Amino acid sequence: MKKILVPVDFSAHSEYALEVAANLAKKMDAEIIVVHMLGLSDAILTKDESQEFMEAKFYMELARKRFSEFLDKPFLKGIKLSETVQNYKIFTEIGEVAKEHGADLIVMGSHGTSGLSEIFVGSNTEKVVRSAETPVLVIKESRPQFQIKKVVFAFDFKIESIAAYHRALSFFSPFKAAITLVHVNLPGINFLSSTEISKDIQAFLRTAHHGDVPAHISVENVCDYSVEDGVYNFAKENKADMIVIPTHGRSGLSHFFKGSIGEDIANHVQLPVMTFKI
Repeated sequence: MKKILVPVDFSAHSEYALEVAANLAKKMDAEIIVVHMLGLSDAILTKDESQEFMEAKFYMELARKRFSEFLDKPFLKGIKLSETVQNYKIFTEIGEVAKEHGADLIVMGSHGTSGLSEIFVGSNTEKVVRSAETPVLVIKESRPQFQIKKVVFAFDFKIESIAAYHRALSFFSPFKAAITLVHVNLPGINFLSSTEISKDIQAFLRTAHHGDVPAHISVENVCDYSVEDGVYNFAKENKADMIVIPTHGRSGLSHFFKGSIGEDIANHVQLPVMTFKI
């Protein structure tokens, strides 16, 4: 991991994300790229060129001044840091910014659905999670001692998820984290018998690891009324450092991960949540 993109709105929650990114950057000797979405209104952009130029210049300078103050943090000392101000208003464009800069990870703060953030409320978190090809790490709370030692990976054990699975394992390899693959068995139409679940799990592991599953990877099957509850409860009980979700984006997760479970977990759970696009 060489570059980490951090979208900021100068709020406390984007500072939480920046601090986690700084922690990762120090461990991985990575660069942090901080982006602020200026989002000038259509009213400004429809004015004549001279007015537009002067107002755009004013807001750009204001944003740069706020950057100077916002980035004056002790935890950023010694980290290679660059900043950019973009006139984006659509949150799906965060993924494009990550591509342009060659970022390996997006770290963003989120207030969740009940938040009153200027920018990163829950729905916008979902937009970035759904659209970005780059892995997204969502931070909800201050985590100055952030570490990656115990990871809960919510998984459906479908062959189509192997590529995302391998990308996740590659990402976590430098951290030497213990990874638990968690299958959530749901009541009703999505219910699977123990035999069916075991068959799917064994077939996936044989394909993904050619029969040689690393010692730091374990598998758990849990029962709950929703995938979100099952994953979160297991992670909480086992004191996990983060939850990982593979996502199809707009089409939701395969098999029992239907609808927008990946986005819902990223939006509601207080633990750090990372998503990998399938």
